[in-house]
Amino acid sequence: MAFEIKMTKEQVIDGLKSNYGSEFTTADIKAFCAMNDIGYQTVTKKIQEFKIAKGKWNLEVTTQVVEELNQSYQAPSAMPAVEQNLIPDKDATFVKFGPFTDVKKIIGSKLFYPSFITGLSGNGKTFSVEQACAQLGRELIRVNITIETDEDDLIGGFRLINGSTVWHNGPVIEALQRGAVLLLDEVDLASNKILCLQSVLEGKGVFVKKIGTFVKPTHGFNVIATANTKGKGSDDGRFIGTNVLNEAFLERFCVTFEQQYPVPATEHKILTAKAVEVGIQLLDNREPCENTEFCKRLVDWADIIRKTFYDGGIDEVISTRRLTHIIRAYSIFNNKEKAIKMCLNRFDDETKQSFMELYDKVDPDFVPAEDGQEDESLI
Repeated sequence: MAFEIKMTKEQVIDGLKSNYGSEFTTADIKAFCAMNDIGYQTVTKKIQEFKIAKGKWNLEVTTQVVEELNQSYQAPSAMPAVEQNLIPDKDATFVKFGPFTDVKKIIGSKLFYPSFITGLSGNGKTFSVEQACAQLGRELIRVNITIETDEDDLIGGFRLINGSTVWHNGPVIEALQRGAVLLLDEVDLASNKILCLQSVLEGKGVFVKKIGTFVKPTHGFNVIATANTKGKGSDDGRFIGTNVLNEAFLERFCVTFEQQYPVPATEHKILTAKAVEVGIQLLDNREPCENTEFCKRLVDWADIIRKTFYDGGIDEVISTRRLTHIIRAYSIFNNKEKAIKMCLNRFDDETKQSFMELYDKVDPDFVPAEDGQEDESLI
């Protein structure tokens, strides 16, 4: 009869953890037994409280905890899921353009069809997805991706609530269960930790290792990702922090939409709608007033800058978002020059000066302040 080495429960646990980490399988235990001349049944009996599923053990989770978690698993937070309304509000200033109609059709179909939207910053990628869901009455769960985003942020993890360890669903699990649209915003900032979503992007759900539960997608679930790049990094350095995403990850998106800035006519509608929202008067005795012209001049100005940018003449661009910032600033300060300059302060001095000089040429009614008469906040 073969001699079996006697090991205490603590020695078995320490040995398994040092060789395989906190999580391991039947194959790992058999390998451990062979290395230490100890019986398989002996080992499994000592660690039976850590068994989370067939052929799976987790030293950080006991069987009792798993049972308790399975009872509270449906609750992602202190607020029960059924009490949360995740349908975005409709925005009266929204003007559809670009791939909006196609994106809305995908969301409205309720088919699983992962989609990738790429485009320069501030051109309405995220906003268009939100408004598509708002118009369709679809729930949307938005996750802002960073290089620090990991499986715990996406899938879920244990949280200490009132002295007790409670499992909280992450946004991915919540979207899967609710049949919601999952928006991965700025996905090109992610590290390889985003690969934990591979099975989710195949429409197959995900196995939650920490509690030994498989979550299947509810009908209507879909994934949409937005990014400033196509997941190949930023060669020109405009989007520092963006990463080259795994090809297998990118390949799981069925389509890629390239969103451009809106054409001038559409952008003018966006700015006038925003002006109305913030209380800027656009009509005087039912006739367009100078504020209406101001919106038009801003659009013409941005269009010239973008064309120069696309031709490689400059390194910066004025986004639609920045134009709306200018409109908001104008509603607060009632001063065109101040509004424009304050919103251009994010650029270097040379770029800011050249942009201001260009606006002076675009708007014949624009009268910049004389040197020495500038508002101190503009300097």
